[in-house]
Amino acid sequence: MSRLVVIVAPGSRGDVQPCVALGRGLAADGDRVRLLAAPGFRALAEAHSLGFASLSADPAALLGSAAGRAWTTGSRRTFLSGLRAVLRPVLDGLLADVHAGAAGADLVLAPSLGFLGTHLGAHLGVPDVELHYQPSVPTRAFAHPLLPQAARLGPWGRHLSFTAVDAFAWQVLRPEVDRWRVETLGLPKAGRRGPRRRSPVLCGFSDAVVPRPPDWPARVHVTGYWFLDTAHPRPDPRLRDFLAAGPPPVYAGFGSMQPADAERTYDIVTTALRRAGLRGVIGTGAGADDLLIAGDVPHDWLFPRTAAVVHHGGAGTTAAGLRAGVPALVCPVFSDQPYWGDRVSRLSAGPRPLPLEDLDVGSLTARLRELTENPLFRRGAQYVGARLRAEDGVARACSVLRAG
Repeated sequence: MSRLVVIVAPGSRGDVQPCVALGRGLAADGDRVRLLAAPGFRALAEAHSLGFASLSADPAALLGSAAGRAWTTGSRRTFLSGLRAVLRPVLDGLLADVHAGAAGADLVLAPSLGFLGTHLGAHLGVPDVELHYQPSVPTRAFAHPLLPQAARLGPWGRHLSFTAVDAFAWQVLRPEVDRWRVETLGLPKAGRRGPRRRSPVLCGFSDAVVPRPPDWPARVHVTGYWFLDTAHPRPDPRLRDFLAAGPPPVYAGFGSMQPADAERTYDIVTTALRRAGLRGVIGTGAGADDLLIAGDVPHDWLFPRTAAVVHHGGAGTTAAGLRAGVPALVCPVFSDQPYWGDRVSRLSAGPRPLPLEDLDVGSLTARLRELTENPLFRRGAQYVGARLRAEDGVARACSVLRAG
C-alpha cells in the first residue's frame, strides 16, 4: 500500500512551489501526497495531482498587515520577535489546521518553523523530515544567515549562532505550541529547550551555491534545488513580441516583498534602466516602448531570455536566476535575503547586494551598468547555471526519502 506523505508549507510561493515539485516527485514514485498551504495554492497543487488541505493563515495578508510591514522593514535583530507579532493572531488557527491536515499521515515533511514536523511525528507515531530552504544546521564553517555578524566570532561563535537562532525562535512560539502539544496532540510540553531534533534534514538548495560544510552530520542531505518547471508556458503574446523586438531586457521584480512605496520604487527602476540604456521587463508600473509590465510570468521560462535579473533575494527567485545562467543584482529586504545576495556576489554571479531601502536612481544605475557590462558576472552566472541544470534535486530528495 502506498504511504501518505503530508508536506507542511505555510509560506509564500517561494516556499510552496518547491514543495509542490517535491510532492510531484514523490507521487510519481507511488506515494499519495497531501500539501498543507494557504488557500491560494490549491490550484497549483491540484494541477500537479496532489491532495490539498488549507491553512487559514494567508502569507500575503500577513505581510500586508501593520505587523507584517513592521516585520519586513525591521532589522535582523528584530526579525524573530517580529515573527511573533505577525503570527500571534493566527497561530492557534494555523496549528489547528496543521493538525487536521496531517490526519492519517505516514510521513510528515515540514520546515523548521515551530518544529511542527517533530510534534506531528511524535503525535502520529510516524517519521518526520525537516525541510530547509537555507542552511539552518549548526556548523563552524559559517554563521547563521540571520546572524551574519557572528562570522567574526570564530568557528565556535559561528556554530553557536545557529543554536541561538533556534533557541530564540522556539521561545517566541513556545507558549502557543506547548499548549497545542498538551491540549490537541496529547503530548507533554516541550519545555524551555524545545523538542529534541534527530530527524533527517532535506536541504532544498545546491552545494554549487552553498558548499556542504564538513561538520554537518550524515542525517543532513543537500539534495539540490526542487525546481517546478513549467511544462507548456503560455506567456502574454505582448511579452513574446517585446522579447523579439530587441536585445534581451533586464527583469526587475520583488516578488512578495512589494515595497511600501511601490510606485516610487518602480519609478526609480524604470529611470535607472533608461539611464543605463537597457530595455526592461518589470513586475508592475506603467509600460513604454522600452519597458514591458510582465505580471506573473514563470521564472524558468523568462529568466533565460533576459540579460540579467534584479530581485529581492528570495531563495526561490535566487535559485531560478542562478539556474538560468544570467547575472543577478539582489536588493534584499529582510530574513535570509541578504544572505542569498551575498552568496550571488561571492559566486561572481552578480555585484554586491543593494538593499531595497537604499535604492535610488544613481546607485541603481551604477549597479545596472556593472551588472550588465562586467564579463566576470556573466561567466560566474553561466558556470553556476550549468552546474544547477545538471542536477536533479527532486530525484535526490525522493531517493533519500525512499531509503528512509
